[in-house]
Amino acid sequence: MKAIVCKQVERFEQVELEEPVFVPGEAIVSIKRIGICGTDLHAFKGNQPYFTYPRILGHELSGVIERIGANEFGLREGDRVSIIPYLHCGTCVACRKGKTNCCTQMSVLGVHTDGGMRERISVPVTHLLNANGLTLDEAAIIEPLSIGAHAVRRSELQPGETALVIGAGPIGLGVMAFAKHRGARVIAMDINDERLAFCKKWANVDNTVNALQDPAEQLAKLTDGEYPTIVFDATGNAGSMAGAFRYVSHGGKLVFVGLVKGEIAFQDPEFHKREMTLLGSRNATKEDFLHVMETVGGGLIDVGGYITHRSSFERMIGQFDAWLDPQSKVIKAMVEV
Repeated sequence: MKAIVCKQVERFEQVELEEPVFVPGEAIVSIKRIGICGTDLHAFKGNQPYFTYPRILGHELSGVIERIGANEFGLREGDRVSIIPYLHCGTCVACRKGKTNCCTQMSVLGVHTDGGMRERISVPVTHLLNANGLTLDEAAIIEPLSIGAHAVRRSELQPGETALVIGAGPIGLGVMAFAKHRGARVIAMDINDERLAFCKKWANVDNTVNALQDPAEQLAKLTDGEYPTIVFDATGNAGSMAGAFRYVSHGGKLVFVGLVKGEIAFQDPEFHKREMTLLGSRNATKEDFLHVMETVGGGLIDVGGYITHRSSFERMIGQFDAWLDPQSKVIKAMVEV
């Protein structure tokens, strides 16, 4: 079968692999859609933590079950599925508390182990979700949207609160959408006015702030000097993450959704005088996936607007460089297998 391997930094290669072997407790899935996310882009450019080469990328996946044994989930051959790519141990301190998203032995498809940028893959049945009620496109974007949904759930955001979401990429957009669904007032911040306009159109945010134009002053005006009670940073940019401490209200929370390869520094007096809560939000749980699937299935997410670029599997290598160019205005690129 065909697969695309990231051999080293900035080098993809299409190769022939042996077919996956069927084993009890797993299913052979024919991959139909592969969403491209920031993790894939960072891995290609050599900026992704927890990463080694060569690696088959791809963790935003949907497909059709080709072979499966008896299982407690009622899954059958021919079912359309969305794949949970976070392979957890089930026994560590985090897993025992239900926090499978931050398992101590976490292995993410396409990051720590080979992912779905291939024609077929073997996946634990426990990590497949029946998506017969969704399109293949919808099933493939459940994963990135679940990251945003998990961050919002972890923040304990309440209706009527003001939330600032920094970063208008695919993950930040998901945070905005689910914060709005929670009944919050949402402010989007980015350095790109076109992205901010998209936030208003797609996520229905209440206000936008250009981060290059004195954001602290803008936020003060929008909140009567109190600042947002919850700030989400989905940029994966160290400068933005350090600066985000300044935008949190007294008694508020800062949630780091994005990941940066490096250290973050902040002013302790500013942190303490606010009695601020700092949270990390990693991946998502099955509960988040099911919530997002219900939301998408109910037509509450504009999937068509979210996916802006497409490629066939055969042409992806030639398209990938273009998706890295900000001028291409990619929100979400989707590979069709």
